[in-house]
Amino acid sequence: MTLEEFFKTAPRAAAAFSGGADSAFLLWAAARYGCDVHAYYIKTAFQPEFELEDARRLARQLHVPLTVIEKDILSVPEAAANGPDRCYHCKRALFTCLWEAARSDGHTLLLDGTNASDDAGDRPGMRALRELEVRSPLRECGVTKAEVRRMSEEAGLFTWNKPAYACLATRVPTGTLITRERLQRAEKAENTLMQMGFRDFRVRLLDDGARIQVTEDQMPLAFQKREEITAALRPVFPMILLDLEGRKASE
Repeated sequence: MTLEEFFKTAPRAAAAFSGGADSAFLLWAAARYGCDVHAYYIKTAFQPEFELEDARRLARQLHVPLTVIEKDILSVPEAAANGPDRCYHCKRALFTCLWEAARSDGHTLLLDGTNASDDAGDRPGMRALRELEVRSPLRECGVTKAEVRRMSEEAGLFTWNKPAYACLATRVPTGTLITRERLQRAEKAENTLMQMGFRDFRVRLLDDGARIQVTEDQMPLAFQKREEITAALRPVFPMILLDLEGRKASE
């Protein structure tokens, strides 16, 4: 089945929109193939501000209506506790909230941007989507991450080469309570590195500091800016480590 065929059977739908490359392409395809699609973005402490800015920009570009929903994800005990099943409880809470908003607007179909390269397996987040009957057109139609990027570039979407960005909760070690203060520290540190020219990187929180992960091609930049990074992050973290193994670049 192609995306065009999928949307012929789905003339009206709600779509979970994160501001990332996959959900951006999903919105483009829905609009391109005649679906009356409405985008929904959930704003939580787990998402950095730039994701919402990107979501609004893309929705304007595609002339797709966008609803922003605020959710206190830290009020979900299992999500804040940050156990090994955090992603399941987080996804279930967020998509339950999305379904409520979508149904109140008269929608009976909710989509997400999972693509065919994502390993479904028994991943907690995927399990939550299955339980809540959320459809993933890109996955169902065999559209891979590489194809998403290629076709997004052809379509003129600015998200075509946007690095994958896991939520801020992944910066906190599993088993460590997630607090707003910890998330803000991670976001502030990553914003600082973005301004220095880094992309597709992570700042992982440690008990007594932070571990910076950059891709191998950015390692020379990290060494070059070592003193600048240290000076900028020292007020936030007493210890700053650079992971010499190098982070694998996002597809």
